[in-house]
Amino acid sequence: MNDPVPAEFREALSSLKGARARPEIHLTEIPPPTRIAPWALALTAEVNPSTDPEDMLGHGRFVALYDPAGQAAWHGTFRIIVMAAATIDSEMGMDPLLAEAGWSWLLDSLEDAGAGYHHVSGTVTRTMSESFGGIHLTESDIEMEIRASWTPNTTDLAPHLDSWLSLLSSLTGLPPMAPEVTALTRRVSTGKSSTLHRL
Repeated sequence: MNDPVPAEFREALSSLKGARARPEIHLTEIPPPTRIAPWALALTAEVNPSTDPEDMLGHGRFVALYDPAGQAAWHGTFRIIVMAAATIDSEMGMDPLLAEAGWSWLLDSLEDAGAGYHHVSGTVTRTMSESFGGIHLTESDIEMEIRASWTPNTTDLAPHLDSWLSLLSSLTGLPPMAPEVTALTRRVSTGKSSTLHRL
């Protein structure tokens, strides 16, 4: 894309510069979708307290879309799209109120982060996978996935990123950080050609 970056989108990206997450959450900028909006930014997250893939607790995606002409479904020029997924224990996975709980975690994370928004929508999905050895059940996993999108009230997207990170923490069962503890945080990992790096 050779067009100059629109000022409103540049302002939104600047609000995300130097974004940090708690050490268990590893953020990486990836190529954004190109067909939904003329301008976009995408991040992925892996929640892992160590470097061992076996310790992976969950993963997610954060996408910020911008269309200066606006889109009717968005009711604005920006749209945030998030996904958060994790394997949960079977007792929790079979709770009939799981979907409602997952949606409350999303709304609570937005409120706690002070992220002003409107026209929020999404889904909460649980999927059970069973592995068999011969004719015997050897393993059963339940994955919970929350997908949502909303329109931010301002170009300050930092609170929206914070709310997604908080949702990931809740979903993967990370312990809350004590108020007096300062986390050793990680910056977003970006390449030399990344949107945030260029700006």
